[in-house]
Amino acid sequence: MRRLYPAFALLIAGFGAGCHKQAPPAPQPDAQAVAPTPPAAPALAVDRANKGKAMPDVAITDIMTGKTVKLADFKGKPVLVNLWATWCVPCVRELPTLDTLAKDRTVQVIAISEDMEGAKVVQPFLAGKGIELHPYHDNDNTLMLAYKEASLPVSILYDAEGREAWRIAGDMDWGGARAKALLAEAGI
Repeated sequence: MRRLYPAFALLIAGFGAGCHKQAPPAPQPDAQAVAPTPPAAPALAVDRANKGKAMPDVAITDIMTGKTVKLADFKGKPVLVNLWATWCVPCVRELPTLDTLAKDRTVQVIAISEDMEGAKVVQPFLAGKGIELHPYHDNDNTLMLAYKEASLPVSILYDAEGREAWRIAGDMDWGGARAKALLAEAGI
């Protein structure tokens, strides 16, 4: 037994050598001091590839009157065509700023719904949001196809002669500095 005792003592000593008084945990950092910065929204790309191109010859429906109109009917003053839908979150997010821009009357805002059910859903939707934009409808998504756009919202600025200045895919704060600079660039 004497031979096991020194081995047992060494074993215990080895375990004991690793033990020490535990240090108190480090204090938690202040949550406000290390709160992550929300990611910046990606900058919207301004597409000028179609600059100077004429408005497409496409008919849309005036939801208020039920009459068919063509985009060319709006020539004579700069026109901001906005394709949107009630189910599109970014579209809905930018509607209030488009509404304000339309009320400023510096540019005609033509808000064209791509909703499949048109007037049935658009008028009550806008009224429920307090949006006063005059609603139009792209009956068979013909305009979206003419623009070769795959997502909403899309905004296209035309000069008074009906020539495209630029387009933006994505939602924009139309009252913000970037929108004002883009409109000013087009002489608005």
